[in-house]
Amino acid sequence: METTTDALLAQVTPYAEAGSIRPGRQTDAIDGVCPRIVAEPTTGPELSEILQWASTERLAVGVRGGGTKLTWGRCPGPIDVALSTARLNKVVEHRHGDLTATIEAGATLTQVNEVLGIHRQWLPLDPPWPERATVGGVVATNDSGPSRHWHGAPRDLIIGVTLARPDGALAKAGGIVVKNVAGYDLSRLMTGAFGSLGVIVDATFKVTPVAVSSRTLTVDLDSIEALEPALAAVMASSLTPSAVELACPPARLLVRFQSVDQAVEKQAEEARRLMEAATNGRVLVAADEAEREVWADHASRWDVDGTLLKVSTLPRALVSTLTWLRDQCDRQGLQAAAQGRAGLAVFDVRLDGPAEAQGKLIDALRDRLPIGDGSVVVRRASQDVREVVDPWGPLGDGEGVMQLIKQRFDPDLRLNSGRGPV
Repeated sequence: METTTDALLAQVTPYAEAGSIRPGRQTDAIDGVCPRIVAEPTTGPELSEILQWASTERLAVGVRGGGTKLTWGRCPGPIDVALSTARLNKVVEHRHGDLTATIEAGATLTQVNEVLGIHRQWLPLDPPWPERATVGGVVATNDSGPSRHWHGAPRDLIIGVTLARPDGALAKAGGIVVKNVAGYDLSRLMTGAFGSLGVIVDATFKVTPVAVSSRTLTVDLDSIEALEPALAAVMASSLTPSAVELACPPARLLVRFQSVDQAVEKQAEEARRLMEAATNGRVLVAADEAEREVWADHASRWDVDGTLLKVSTLPRALVSTLTWLRDQCDRQGLQAAAQGRAGLAVFDVRLDGPAEAQGKLIDALRDRLPIGDGSVVVRRASQDVREVVDPWGPLGDGEGVMQLIKQRFDPDLRLNSGRGPV
C-alpha cells in the first residue's frame, strides 16, 4: 500500500517545519509530472539526509535547478520527491589568484559572474537564459553557448565536484587547482549525465579573466551554401576568434574577438578583409552597445517554442548537412531554423510541423549521421514527437557501459528515472 503524502511529510517533520520540504504543486511539475513532495535543502548534509530518507523509503527522486531544461531528454516516470537546488546558491570560494572557483549547484550563471566579476573574472559558459540556468543544470546537461569555441564546454572547465549519491552518501572528486591527475574522473562523469548518477552539491571550475575589449563581425550571406567559403576563410587563417556562430535562415555568420584593444581591432579588421574577399555578403563590425544587441538577437532565437535538436557532425559535412535539412524540410512541409557553433560543427535545429513528419526527418538525419560521423539528440520536444522518436537515438557500443555505470550508482533506478540516455 502506497504511503500517503501526509505520512511521508510526517517522517521528516524537522525539514517540513523548517520549510525545506512541502507538498508538491502543479507549478513544481517536471516535464508535466507533478511530484508528491518538493524538497529544497539549504546545505549539502541536509540534501544528503533527504536523499538517504528517500532511498530508505524507496521513493523516486527528480532533480531540478532553474527549470530551463525540464523538457529535455525522455519523459520522466512518476516522481515522489522533486529535489530542488534553488537554496544551494552560493559561490563557496573564489580563488582569483589561481583562476578557480567552487560554486553551489543552485547558483545561476548571472549570480556567479556578478561575484567573479569583482575580480574581473568569469565562468566562461554562456548557454541560453543565464539569469535562470543554474550551475548544476548546466553541468548535468553539459550545455554551452558561443564561448564554447574558445573556452570549451562544462566538461572542459570542471575540475572538481561534491555530489550526493542516490543513497544519500556524500562524495568528493577532483581538486581545487588546475592539474592533471590519474584515476577515475568523477567530475566529468557527472557532466552530461542528466542527474541520473548523483545530485551535484557544488562544482569547482577553471575561470578566466574578463576580456578588456570585444568586437563582433556579422556576415549576412545570400544562402546557406555561402557559409562554406566564409567559414573556411576564418578557420584556415591565423585569427583567434572567441566565438564563430552560424544562424539560418537568413544565413549569417558571427565572428567574435575578445582580448586587449589593439589585438581585437587588428583581428577584426583582418577578418573583415577576409570575409569581403571570400563572400558577397554584407560585413559589419559591431562594438559596445551595437555588439550587445547582435548577441541578444542571436540568443533570442531560443525563446520560440518547437522541437529542439542538438546536431553534431564532422566540420567538412557542416554545410552539406544544413542544406540537406533545408531541402528535406521544404519537401515535408516542416519549418526549421539552425544556429550554433560553426567552428565546431555543433549546432541546434528548431523544428515545427506535424509530429510524424518530424520523426521521419529525425530518423533520416540519424541515418545520414551514423555513430562516428555525428549525432542527433532531441533536446526538447512535445510528448507527441517523443512518442514517435527516441530523444537520444542510437548509443552504439557506449550503451552497455552507460548501463553498467547507472547500475553501479543507482541500482534501484530511482534518480531522475528516464531522463538520461539509460
